[in-house]
Formats: sequence, structure tokens, C-alpha cells
Amino acid sequence: MPTSWKTKLVHSGTRVSDRFQSLATPIYRGSTTLFDRARDLRDDWHHDDGSFTYGLYGTPTTVELANRIADLENGYRTFLTQGGQAALSLVYLSCLDAGTHVLIPESIYGPSRDIADRLLARMNILPEYYDPLEGALVERRIGSNTRLIWCESPGSNTMEVQDVPTIAEVAHRHNVIVALDNTYSAGVLFDAFSHGVDISVQALTKYIGGHSDLLLGSVTVRSQELYERVGTTLCDLGQGISPDDCALALRGLQTLSVRLSHLETSALTIARWLADRPGIELVLHPALPSCPGHAYWKRDFRGSASVFSIVVAPNFTRDQLYEFIDRLSLFKIGYSWGGVASLVVPCFGIRRTVRSYGDRLIRFNIGLEDTGDLIADLEQAFAVLR
Repeated sequence: MPTSWKTKLVHSGTRVSDRFQSLATPIYRGSTTLFDRARDLRDDWHHDDGSFTYGLYGTPTTVELANRIADLENGYRTFLTQGGQAALSLVYLSCLDAGTHVLIPESIYGPSRDIADRLLARMNILPEYYDPLEGALVERRIGSNTRLIWCESPGSNTMEVQDVPTIAEVAHRHNVIVALDNTYSAGVLFDAFSHGVDISVQALTKYIGGHSDLLLGSVTVRSQELYERVGTTLCDLGQGISPDDCALALRGLQTLSVRLSHLETSALTIARWLADRPGIELVLHPALPSCPGHAYWKRDFRGSASVFSIVVAPNFTRDQLYEFIDRLSLFKIGYSWGGVASLVVPCFGIRRTVRSYGDRLIRFNIGLEDTGDLIADLEQAFAVLR
């Protein structure tokens, strides 16, 4: 029937051929999802039958990224969040109720500790911190109300590699869920699920994004039961993510292998060079014997990544270390890691009862610059520490 031009602006009868094929995943944006029949209308976050119900629960672009992360990590299903911290919060809120107890390694990512100390404390959830190198000894901390044990291996800043399989074995004897922040491995350098982990978390912001231009997180689960629990919580929280960011992450996946290969080689070369420098007391790189838990890295990991830390000798002041960092040119000062640019941050006064290193810890992320140029940049900055 004839329609007004005003109506044609909204309801066009023209259609483009659906035979177009491309190597790139299309970006599907949308909040309202259409149904063919009224009887098919439903409000449901599940995608197992290939259907879509509302943009908040995903579009073909976001679901493809989730499915590819699950496949990469050998998990059951993956959920996407607005960032790594949102992914951590989702796991806490999915697994814990008021009055329950969670065990967290002291080496955990700082914002994860903030969630436990602030948000969970207001909900009467009890966090307890353990030495990441405790291994089987963590069993003595498990109580009747313990519901979750976190691992992060290697740990943030201090880089301890944990005995994850042993912790998982102990936890499962007590029906406790084990969650791992697996960002360091990009989901590929450490196979979380084959080592007993129940939930694997990544900040896709880092290696999978790879270019410091997006914020995304992922929560991958091993079972249908956890799929329902985490999915329901995600639905209740109303967390939605951008298809445009997911498209960038899908692009990042295609170069992840070559980027990780270069980053491993360059970071190891620089870490070994630093280990021979006067004034460096310790290099905390998982692939070096000087790193706590190195034997577990050799046993369980397929490779190493771009981030590591150094501990300088105690005779240097905080101001000298600030000056050292400020003299660096190629190393930019900023948080996060896993992108193409090399980064450096001072990690002074971190919250640890063991291996705190005071005001002597500096963390590096190695990027895609020429390795020799990065070493030369470090060399000229060391002048202030002589």
C-alpha cells in the first residue's frame, strides 16, 4: 500500500543482498530485537538456541566474541563484561552470599582487593588473604562457610606463580569454587580448566584487545551449573557491552599469536639484561629462576608474556626511582599492559605481609618496539642510579 515519505524513513522496503561474505565479523548494533510472531516474544539472556531477545543480552557480534573466547580457553561458555574489574565483580557476586567466606591471594589485582574490602564487606561477606605460595596449606583456611578461592598466577606486580592444580584439588574436596584471574596468559599460555579451575577471568582490555583502545572483560565457566549462576547474575546486574569494542577484540584475536611470540622474546631479553645490572636486587619474571613459584611456571605454562617487575637495591631512595622512571623516553608511564607500547609504573607501598619490597618495586610492560632501543632507553635512565 502507498505510504508517506515520512513512514518510508522508518520502514523502508529496500533490502541489500545477504550473499555478501567478508573475513571481518560484521558489527551488529541494536537495543531492540525483533520477533516474527507475538507468541515468540521472550525476555531471556540465554543464547544456546541461537536466538536473540534484547540488545543488552548480546548481538551476533558480541556472542561471536564470547564463543571464540570460550573455545580458546576450552571452557563451557563465556560472558563478556565492560572491563576486567566488572568481570571480577561478577564472579564475586555470583558465588558469594551474606555470611560466606572467600580466600584471596595477597598478590591479587589491587581493584579486586578493593571490591573485597569495600563492596563485599558491606554485604557481610568475609574476605581472607593468603600467601599465594601456600599451595596445599590453603586448606587450613577453608571453613564451613567458604564458597570461593581466588587465584591469580602470576600475581599482580609481585609475580608469584601459584600451584593452581593443588589449590583446586584441595578446594574441590570441600566443594569450594576456584576462580582464576588468567589475564597474564591471555587464556592460552595457561590452560585453566585442565588444571582444575572452575571460572577463568580475563581483562580482554590487555592482550586480546592488544592496542590500549578498548575496555572489556570475560568470565568463562566450566559447567552448565556455573553458566546458569553467572548468567543470571549478569542479567540481574544489567551489564551490557559495546559491539564496536567486541569487533576490536575480534580483530585483536587474529594477531594474538604473533604479538605474544614477540612480547615473550623481547621481555625475556630485557629481563635477563636487567638481572645483570648493578643495583638490581631481583628480577620478578616468571620464566626466570629468581621469580617465586618459577617451578610451577615451568610445569604448567606454555610460555611467558610481556609484564614483569624488578626490585632495586635498598640504598636507592624513592625520589631517585621517580627520577629514573621520568628519564625513560620509550617507556611511557601508565597503568595496564598487553598493548603495543612499553609501559612502566612504580609499585611502592603495595599491601602485602610477605614480599612487599617496600618502595623498591618497579613494573614493566614490554611492547612491540625494537628490543635494542628499549635496552638503550633503560641504559641512559640508569645514569641517575649510579
